[in-house]
Amino acid sequence: MTTLSLAPIPGDLQWKNDPVDWKVGSDNSLSITAGAKTDWFVEPSGSDWVSSNAPAALFMPPVEKFLLSAKVTVNFASTFDAGVLVLYEREDLWTKLCFEYSPQHKPMIVSVVTRGLSDDCNSTVIDGNTVYLRVARIDMAFALHYSLDGKYWNMVRYFTLGKVESLQAGFLAQSPTGESCTVVFSEIAYRAESLKDLRSGD
Repeated sequence: MTTLSLAPIPGDLQWKNDPVDWKVGSDNSLSITAGAKTDWFVEPSGSDWVSSNAPAALFMPPVEKFLLSAKVTVNFASTFDAGVLVLYEREDLWTKLCFEYSPQHKPMIVSVVTRGLSDDCNSTVIDGNTVYLRVARIDMAFALHYSLDGKYWNMVRYFTLGKVESLQAGFLAQSPTGESCTVVFSEIAYRAESLKDLRSGD
């Protein structure tokens, strides 16, 4: 199994689904290129449509309270192309914080929480193809935030996945309707601490 390392991340990352291409930059950035028709989603309407083939580089945080953030730059081309921070327990228990290209051709913050079926929520439209994303674990709960400058953080979602025992976190690229999507994750930061105030902007 192919592994990779990034200086800010405690431990190796392993691929869940192979990307078309990937590269670690001299600045400890990570570039991931997803292939055609790649996604993570479990249709909530009652149909049996499931997609779980998007490439993700995942690691297991060594502590239960942590924050993981990155500057995310997406080469948007097709609807639902996205750069994603992901939290993954198993195939039917995970979440995505996405910087995604909407059907209206607008970059947007989107969150997906999957507990058996996926709960999909569109948030804020973003100007340009770069934004900061952050995921945080706080005991049994998780918080998702985005930032325009990497300093002031806006809350997207606060939720629980229930009991998790082998949680992994990491970076994902997807192109559900397109042929390819390249995402660059830079200014990656990991902090082994708890987020004290969800709504303060910190």
